[in-house]
Amino acid sequence: MAGTMPHAIFVETGLDGGSTVAAYAAELPGCATFASQDSEAVAAIPWRVSRFTDWLRRNGETVPAFIGDNWYEVERAACDGTPMGRASFSLDELPPSDEEWQRWLRWLELAREELAEAMDHGSLDAGGDAALAAIAEQDDALTRSLGGEPASPEGGPMDRLYAARDALTLVLESGGPSADGARQALRLAIADDLRLAGRLRGDEA
Repeated sequence: MAGTMPHAIFVETGLDGGSTVAAYAAELPGCATFASQDSEAVAAIPWRVSRFTDWLRRNGETVPAFIGDNWYEVERAACDGTPMGRASFSLDELPPSDEEWQRWLRWLELAREELAEAMDHGSLDAGGDAALAAIAEQDDALTRSLGGEPASPEGGPMDRLYAARDALTLVLESGGPSADGARQALRLAIADDLRLAGRLRGDEA
């Protein structure tokens, strides 16, 4: 029945030194909210899903139809504050279909393009440079976890960012949808890019 179809949310605690909680829409890898309280992050998911799907449609992507807005938490896990220690959920262990995999790889590219555009039009202060470096470090950690060779740590924050993402994309494409940790890597990389892009534009997290 419309309005009662359940949709799963996964919650990650301990981000940003313990000050931030992330909520992830299970059906849309990379669709996430970030807040100081778990209740705030979960409550913002319907709004975020609407924004995320609108973004995909604008970029020519086919978007699943969601019946109702009954989003609820089904699982939570803590990160340990390190790039290698991001939270993993049971859904991350399920390999996607080849069609889903190719779709999500496109979303990964779209997320990096969104961040690049935000960097071109936004202002990066010292905190912004640190955020770019953190994403590059995260990408390097994900590349290692997937058995790849991370990028050489050379150049400024933006150069490092692009080199790290190129290395991550390469290992994802090489390993394919059945690689251990591939689904988690896509989820985190898309979410973190869009989070920083929103910050640079002055949007809500």
